Amino acid sequence: MKYLALTLSLLLAGASTAGAQQNALRDAGIVGSLESATIVTDPAQFPKKFQEAPAMAELVKAGKLPPVDQRLPADLLVIKPLREIGKYGGTWRRAFLGPGDGENGNRIRSGDKPLFWDVTGTKLMPQVAKAYEISADGKRTTLFLRKGMKWSDGSPFTADDFVFWYEDMYQNKEVAPSASPNMTPGGKPGRVVKIDETTVAIEFDVPHFLFPALLGGDSQVGGGQSRMQSEGLAFGLYAPAHYLKQFLPKYTPVETLNAQAKAAGYANWVQYFKFKTDWRLNVDLPTVAAWKMTQPINTQTWMLERNPYFYEVDTAGNQLPYIDRVQMSLAENPEVVNLRAIAGEYDVQERFIDIAKLPVFLENAERGKYKYRLDLGFNGSDSQLVFNMSFKADPEIAKWFATADFRRALSIAIDRDQLNETFWLGIGTPGSGVPSEVIPESPGKEWIAKWSNFDPVKANALLDSVGLTKKDREGYRLRTDNGERLRIQVDVAQTLNPTWPQQVEMVIQQWRAVGISADLKLLERSLFFTRVRNDQHQMVIFSNSGSESLYLFPTLALPVDPAGSLMGTAWSQYFASSGAQGTKPDDPAMLRVFELMRNAPTMPEQQRNEAAQEIWRLIADAKWQIGLVGQAPGSQGNRIVSDRLGNIPARICISQHCRPPWSARPEQWYFR
Repeated sequence: MKYLALTLSLLLAGASTAGAQQNALRDAGIVGSLESATIVTDPAQFPKKFQEAPAMAELVKAGKLPPVDQRLPADLLVIKPLREIGKYGGTWRRAFLGPGDGENGNRIRSGDKPLFWDVTGTKLMPQVAKAYEISADGKRTTLFLRKGMKWSDGSPFTADDFVFWYEDMYQNKEVAPSASPNMTPGGKPGRVVKIDETTVAIEFDVPHFLFPALLGGDSQVGGGQSRMQSEGLAFGLYAPAHYLKQFLPKYTPVETLNAQAKAAGYANWVQYFKFKTDWRLNVDLPTVAAWKMTQPINTQTWMLERNPYFYEVDTAGNQLPYIDRVQMSLAENPEVVNLRAIAGEYDVQERFIDIAKLPVFLENAERGKYKYRLDLGFNGSDSQLVFNMSFKADPEIAKWFATADFRRALSIAIDRDQLNETFWLGIGTPGSGVPSEVIPESPGKEWIAKWSNFDPVKANALLDSVGLTKKDREGYRLRTDNGERLRIQVDVAQTLNPTWPQQVEMVIQQWRAVGISADLKLLERSLFFTRVRNDQHQMVIFSNSGSESLYLFPTLALPVDPAGSLMGTAWSQYFASSGAQGTKPDDPAMLRVFELMRNAPTMPEQQRNEAAQEIWRLIADAKWQIGLVGQAPGSQGNRIVSDRLGNIPARICISQHCRPPWSARPEQWYFR
């Protein structure tokens, strides 16, 4: 392995472009080809007899569970495993970084989405729903559910769970104070209508051609139970009516609920209800995902165990998943995660793995009994610096953030090639944050470079031209209101990317050359997002992973999420509420973006792509966020896989809507 690591280093050192370096990694067996298990859609190929995990068989024998054929739906989801039929048993060892790391588990449970994506992330496939259809005018999407499907507690899963979510949660302003843009194309609210027990329709007054695609990704209607508790907003499209009704005033007197809430340590029934809907904390909440939470996230070990009523089987009739449980062990920080991964303590870990440690991982792979895989992305920025465009706490800072040439100057004062070589081993693509030109929504290669080529001379000239001409003895530019040094603060969430602090420090050093002073503030993840939701931050570093599918996951590229936006929560609330809440942007370019985003769902695909291209051109020119380096594996694409596991793909889709590691279909992984 030492020889392999040395060879890899020499290959990368001799490769002059990102493409050549990626080819070197393919030759070394580190970058593979996309592959996955297959969903079988022909009923003639469905198994007729069923088997179950030994632990489930013991519960059946003891009279604690019905037989497996009574737990499975009549309308099965049948999976042909990637390489072979697996074996039952084992615990998937994994890391998490505390109560703020809920996304870690959300991605493992993506089997609770109405629809999902194929291995390429471009074709919708069945998941919770066995099929869907959209009307010719785009105003009605119909979901066909699985007959006989059950929640993890054995209760029926039906269209009533969708109607309950819509009528009792989504339309309850105390539970869901903001409407979802996913449900309001053109600002007009949609409706959920029960057709029969296994058929539900979502109807709109205007065309919503985008809606089926939203059902498959990390959207507010396609997020499954992870979106039921998203920052206290009740999205998700369905919920377990039989369980949650008892916690709503419509079904239980509010006085009783408030008394129960206070006894449990909550201020009122609303807070208590939000706890009850949170799958990360409430062990009693039923699920339809492959694994059910049995030990909550606010402990040292976050534990998920097999759902005995999971609706998938393999082609031999074995109920999935093969793996018994998922055990996530608390790590103090990303560095600890990497050290433990190098030592072989995890079975599959893609979160927090540092690409800069690639040679060390390779050198220790044989000893740690794992393989290292790089899954390349198409998003434009594994790292980007985002301005809070609705920041108001300091009017002087707000004034400069609102000045386009100030933002452009900071962008071209950054040496992205240095960042790429230091933190991405040179295999990334420096640029503006615009996705790869192979993506239909991309406006083209020239926009990837827009305001992104290193030019400190021009950056200095731009800063002078906007009025920041006075400097102190150390060469830093001075505020125009009180003559003190102009300082910008960049917030960094300490649990998201192990090298973001170092990346920000490098940028800060580069900004010094043009007289801009900046400070890094490292924050615990929950506090970081609290500051974001309250518009307390000035700038942050983050990824725009998933934004290559702009309409499926615009949150990291644009201020559109009512739960809060890196670019400005007040702006995002204005967009999400169609102007009823939040603050209207004073930037005509952003107002144009909002117009395009609101109208996009009503457009056929080609017209939507053209609108996305215009949006990306506006983003690249306005520089509301400064893209650094992208089209690399930096976000979820550095994967450690135990040699003990079977049916592991060589490469997986790492887009946000693909929800890695679920894009690798972990329900069909097994321990050899």
